[in-house]
Amino acid sequence: MFEIFKDINVDWMGIRKPLIAISILILLAGLISAIGRQASPGGTNAFNLGVDFQGGTVVTGKFRQKPSEDDIRTALENQGVRDAVIQSSLDKPDEVLIKVPLPEGVETGQTTPDANQTDAAAAAQNTQVTVGREIVKKALDSFGKEAEPTQSLAEDTNAAYKIVGTDFVGPVAGEQLRNQAVIATLLGMVGILLFIAFRYDWTYAAGAVIAVLHDVLITLAFFSVFQWEVSLTVLAALLTLVGFSVNDSIVIFDRIRENLTLHRGQSLYKLTNDSINQTMSRTIVTNGLVFLTVLALVIFGGEVLRGFSLALFVGSITGTYSTIAIASPIAIWWQDKIGAAKVKDVEVKQQGEKLASASRRSVTRRPVTR
Repeated sequence: MFEIFKDINVDWMGIRKPLIAISILILLAGLISAIGRQASPGGTNAFNLGVDFQGGTVVTGKFRQKPSEDDIRTALENQGVRDAVIQSSLDKPDEVLIKVPLPEGVETGQTTPDANQTDAAAAAQNTQVTVGREIVKKALDSFGKEAEPTQSLAEDTNAAYKIVGTDFVGPVAGEQLRNQAVIATLLGMVGILLFIAFRYDWTYAAGAVIAVLHDVLITLAFFSVFQWEVSLTVLAALLTLVGFSVNDSIVIFDRIRENLTLHRGQSLYKLTNDSINQTMSRTIVTNGLVFLTVLALVIFGGEVLRGFSLALFVGSITGTYSTIAIASPIAIWWQDKIGAAKVKDVEVKQQGEKLASASRRSVTRRPVTR
């Protein structure tokens, strides 16, 4: 295996407590931010939900000379709209679909027309559409004059654009989709738990699953504190982190199992440290490349990929760090304190010591913690 650093000798287990303290502080900051924003009168939501979760207004604009999506987004940002969705039409190259979120202070009606829809709900929906259209019109006026209502864009030679369609759109990611995302994440964790428990031990499985949950919660904490927009792409990034986070844990756990067999006389504390150090070059090479790729997305990906790239950026860091600070310490703590998850202890008459089993066989155990 290619190694950048050889003979690394860092006492990772010795600094596990400060690392865990950092995680606790970040999680507390995210929790305080979410609760504080939700509970404050007139405050914002715990998370900055995008138009995919909140719903909004869809405006179809037809241009004489279509500006770029970045130019349209900049014009909307000048009007205070920072999370618009802009899509160019595939079959009509001169048209653009602009989706803006629900304006603040405007109540929404039902997401779909219904025969039993009340007049109040219909009025609220019409109000939202009207307000959303006016915001988009003000932004598009920076590119030129809108065509007269009674004329088409081709007939009004002085016009630069014309709004040809305005409609209300409900949230794409409703409660059902959010519940499905939570269920998918939990099922993924259960699968990870069962696989690692079968392949290694329940103690390692618990450490890996807690580390995965830690990475997702840390990422959500950053999104709450900094109010980064949460969209469908962010949801996809969080599901991606579930698989990415457990990767390093599997590699280190495999090395720990090998070292348990080769060096039965050493303590689990030292074996875990050695295993992390032995795989550090591999971690730097693989995760370093992932980090650089995601960093490029953050810098050059633009607003469309901003939420997705930020979620992966935070997750790639926490996913690497949690293997050392969360997964491995929990695994050795469980083996030392609980000892019931496939770990067998035997009394050694000569020394009077106990040792955790390696590969589910009874061997001599020395003290784990320092």
